[in-house]
Amino acid sequence: MADEPAKTRPPATGDAPLSEGAPAGREELASGHGPTSGEGSRGEGSRGAEAPAHERAAPGGRTPPVQAAEHAADDARLEAIVATVIEEERAPTASELAELHPSQLADALESLPAERRAPLWRSVPPAVLGQVLLESGEEMREQLIAATSPDRLSAAAAELDLDKLADLYEDLPPAVQFAVMQPMEAQRRALLDTLRGFPEDSAGGLMDVDALIVRSDVTLEVVQRYLRYVRRRLGKLPPATDSLIVVDADGRYEGLLGLDDVVSLEQSRMVEQVMRRDVRPILATTSEHDVARLFEDRDFVSAPVVDDSGHVLGRITVDDVLDVIRDEGEHSVLASAGLDEEADMFAPVWVSVRRRALWLGVNLLNALIASWVIGRFGGTIEQMVALAILMPVVASMGGVAGTQTLTLVTRGIALAQVSRANARELLVKELGVAALNGAFWALVVGGVATAWFGSAVLGLVFGVAIVVNLVNGATMGTLIPLLLRRAGIDPALAGGVLLTALTDVIGFAVFLGLATAVLL
Repeated sequence: MADEPAKTRPPATGDAPLSEGAPAGREELASGHGPTSGEGSRGEGSRGAEAPAHERAAPGGRTPPVQAAEHAADDARLEAIVATVIEEERAPTASELAELHPSQLADALESLPAERRAPLWRSVPPAVLGQVLLESGEEMREQLIAATSPDRLSAAAAELDLDKLADLYEDLPPAVQFAVMQPMEAQRRALLDTLRGFPEDSAGGLMDVDALIVRSDVTLEVVQRYLRYVRRRLGKLPPATDSLIVVDADGRYEGLLGLDDVVSLEQSRMVEQVMRRDVRPILATTSEHDVARLFEDRDFVSAPVVDDSGHVLGRITVDDVLDVIRDEGEHSVLASAGLDEEADMFAPVWVSVRRRALWLGVNLLNALIASWVIGRFGGTIEQMVALAILMPVVASMGGVAGTQTLTLVTRGIALAQVSRANARELLVKELGVAALNGAFWALVVGGVATAWFGSAVLGLVFGVAIVVNLVNGATMGTLIPLLLRRAGIDPALAGGVLLTALTDVIGFAVFLGLATAVLL
């Protein structure tokens, strides 16, 4: 595995790695392929060379037909691999797996029952084995590691970049960890230890150490020679390189140098003259959630990561942030049902039973409490059957109104838009919305109940109960996520359960209580 360029600073002008060859810009102009040469150039304001037909965007931003076909072909290949293992009961061949990305191989493995994964796992090429493990959920990853020989795991780990190895390292058996660390150079071992020292859900846990770092007191000509040196040594520049990180003599962050400036400005200019100083670095201890917000708000492709003293540690790229955003979306959806996004879809039956039993028990408790409230008004319901018919409507309307508010507030908390300072104003606004909606729908359902059962008083009671429960839903939908956050509990996990319990219980109690007081 090649050395990481993150800690490599450009040598001074005239040092061997940077003195080989002429500056890139002069080579282009001398060979007649520069911006002033004939038909290859375009005037200012031109759109530049037209993209190949298969890469052009379709009208209206739609996916081009060729890209759509490629996606469909990828899905078909994935389905074919799963069918090969399940229906044909054989391991896929190397040619069948050749066109699949490591993430697709992980998807194929997760699409198979646990007992059928072995043939496919044995067929995964060694070069992408580690990447497949990283793309897998934690539970399946543990199973695959347990079923893999130490030698194969060691070889797979050796193929990974340091930041990816740090993510996988703790899951590896001790013997494999030792085999990976033993031949590693001291500098790389120190970098790996640094990466492992940060929580996985922090900026330090997300960052790569393959950042390109330059000094502020060198010229753009030196920077270009440095880039060519890195290209020769590694075969390519680090992925998603849109800028270089500028540091002082002590390695402290000073700014960013865009690649567009490197290739388009006069090479005699100093880095400190053209670098951007307005981009603040990300502290290594920043949570991954806040990192994702920064990338979203500032449209970063990459961003530097520093320690408490401002020394550059590495960088975060947009592909890592996309993983964070996807994981957060999965967590929100699954947590609302009491499920874990890292759980294996084909986990053993008893394992799944144990996990889901607790959530079912909580919901059963909520239902029993609501039933107990209804039971307290059993005599009222016996005398007026219409109440039993209309009760679910009261609970449902309150639940829907509460869910709308709960979702809005939970999202606001995630985006740091809701705080103690504006919580009161938000509550007042949501109460106003609920009151107006409640008044409108109270007229509608009250009229329906009056026409249905021939009782204006019943319609009035029904309408008042709707208003009260909509206001109750809005109140609970605002307060529950705020209180859960203060208690250190994820609102996405517990908010929906509490809201359902409170809107059902209070809705039934208000409706039946009013009916008892007014109608009987």
